Amino acid sequence: MTAGDVAQRSSTDRGARRPRFHIRTHGCQMNVHDSERLAGVLEEAGYEHTPDVDGADLVVFNTCAVRENADNKLYGQLGRLAPAKAERPGMQIAVGGCLAQKDRETVVRRAPWVDVVFGTHNTGSLPALLERARHNGEAQVEILEALETFPSHLPARRESAYAGWVSISVGCNNTCTFCIVPSLRGKEVDRRPGEILAEVEALVAEGVLEVTLLGQNVNAYGVSFDDRVSGRTAFADLLRACGDIEGLERVRFTSPHPRDFTTDVITTMAETPNVCPQLHMPLQSGSDRVLKAMRRSYRARRYLDIVDEVRAAMPEAALTTDIIVGFPGETEEDFQGTLDVVAASRFSQAFTFQYSPRPGTPAATLPDQVPKAVVQERYDRLTALQEEISLELNREQVGRELELVVSTGEGRKDTATRRMSGRARDGRLVHFTPAGTTEDIRPGDVVTVRATYGAPHHVVADGDVLTHRRTRAGDAHAAGQRPTTPRTTGLGLPTLGPPAPAPAAAPGCSATLQEVSP
Repeated sequence: MTAGDVAQRSSTDRGARRPRFHIRTHGCQMNVHDSERLAGVLEEAGYEHTPDVDGADLVVFNTCAVRENADNKLYGQLGRLAPAKAERPGMQIAVGGCLAQKDRETVVRRAPWVDVVFGTHNTGSLPALLERARHNGEAQVEILEALETFPSHLPARRESAYAGWVSISVGCNNTCTFCIVPSLRGKEVDRRPGEILAEVEALVAEGVLEVTLLGQNVNAYGVSFDDRVSGRTAFADLLRACGDIEGLERVRFTSPHPRDFTTDVITTMAETPNVCPQLHMPLQSGSDRVLKAMRRSYRARRYLDIVDEVRAAMPEAALTTDIIVGFPGETEEDFQGTLDVVAASRFSQAFTFQYSPRPGTPAATLPDQVPKAVVQERYDRLTALQEEISLELNREQVGRELELVVSTGEGRKDTATRRMSGRARDGRLVHFTPAGTTEDIRPGDVVTVRATYGAPHHVVADGDVLTHRRTRAGDAHAAGQRPTTPRTTGLGLPTLGPPAPAPAAAPGCSATLQEVSP
């Protein structure tokens, strides 16, 4: 009998509900997928998910350590939750992820009402740590320095019926001076191709149309076992293998490193129909001097050569990037180099960040930190240039037919405008009017629309829907069903059920967390 069976039986015997958990995720796509695994582990242990933090018996924070205000954001939310925990005996709070890996005992010292602190390497330990905290009556802090098990071996509660994250590696072997991720996630560890493809096939069997392959440095995949027999890199072979999976309509990946970008990957992208013409490739800076200080093992000319090669192979491809403004020692000449590369690359979108020192990174101690006012002024100029480019590129879409996988919750004004939203094959966000079709359009369905308007961050299609294809993903979304991924290997941990249901909160006592976007 599983932990869930025991928990369900005991809850039924008591005439009580199963304890509910709520997960709040900060940070990157890797964290979003890690939260799916956390949810799967908790459901396996007998908990049930709730989207409402006020009704949760367990609140889990999956944290990020990349941004300067990540800790302030976390402790602010923990502080708002403290009164509710004080009024609800049995309620628990857990903090995991990168900030937990970095700060360790600091979390409990600053927020002593937290019950569990766990790191990036022991996601599967959460139920055991919660049970131990409950039994011992004190906070449990467990931070492992090495991976306990590959996260994809854990069960998952998927958030989407039509799109799935698939992790192909964890960790990073790079030493970028601004980045703390390698010290928190560890060295790169790759999954075997067969495991990855089996997970993709299982998702497709449940109706998923699109997968995104995840890795801290996704195109370095296979360094530990790549024998180059095929004449291609392991990542190119993996993309081609995804192209052979029947029913898989779209494949994306993030994030590649320019150092590891090879011609065979570009050729594979162009020749594999279900690999989307979209590339997110971080630039970080257009100055060779700054790139060297960042320990980025490419230079501006190499980056632009990759852009040119991608555009030659896939003229329709949309490129996006990450850029840091104000890295220590950045001069006006250095910054102009970034503007020049942005202008030449013509990104459809750029995620721009003002540099902030992260304790534990080499860049934090570099001299010549750029004054905040100078960083802000440069940031404003960069975003203005990128907005202009994005607007031009999206206006070029007007009149074109775009195939969309209908999504949910991506348009803040969709309710007011009576539009729906979807993603084109190149990743563009498109808001469309669901008119001209006799059947309800559901998230997960596929539609073709004609673009009528371009804005800097989206495209609008206000005419009739040209085609509408109902899908199994749309059926699943309408039925409230999501793909489930079972555990694929044991962790050697005790099997534990959930706690007894917590008493109801006292009247008038509650705490509300503000939503935080990843």
